[in-house]
Amino acid sequence: MKKLIGTHIKDKYMKSSYILALITACLLTFSAHAGDMNKPAPDFTAKTLSGENVRLKDFRGKVVMVNFWASWCGPCRQEMPLIEKIYKDYKKSGFVLLGLNVDGEADERDEFLKDTPVSFPILDDSEGKVADLFGNEAMPSTYFVDRKGNIRHLHKGYKKGEERDYIKQIKKLIAE
Repeated sequence: MKKLIGTHIKDKYMKSSYILALITACLLTFSAHAGDMNKPAPDFTAKTLSGENVRLKDFRGKVVMVNFWASWCGPCRQEMPLIEKIYKDYKKSGFVLLGLNVDGEADERDEFLKDTPVSFPILDDSEGKVADLFGNEAMPSTYFVDRKGNIRHLHKGYKKGEERDYIKQIKKLIAE
């Protein structure tokens, strides 16, 4: 009997811990968080969908938006056409957008991009190596990198209308 009670308490504790971890993950994923920062962006090399290598360091002198996204992420799907418009509006001003896709299945990513085409580079991060370098915690996450290669702003999550904050950050960094 004593053993059964101990097991029950342990199981109850484990379930509570699991539920708390799940709630925390959901809050990180679905609540937007923006923050100013000033730290060097980790350099990385990733392949485009056509197999070309892209290295972040090669974009020094430009303002870079690094956007981590996945096809299974509802807010990512919602923001994709909006960031495509932002890219088109600001690319002539020294702005670069790199979309790092973390989908484990290329078919799902490709199907989404077929329905929602974009002109900015999509990079494969299916193993999550670049996301780990950045310490990425939420989907989508958008990092704004200045011309010197420093992360200046991080935006976690996406809710309708928050693209205005993206534009504000881009304009600020382009003006520097």
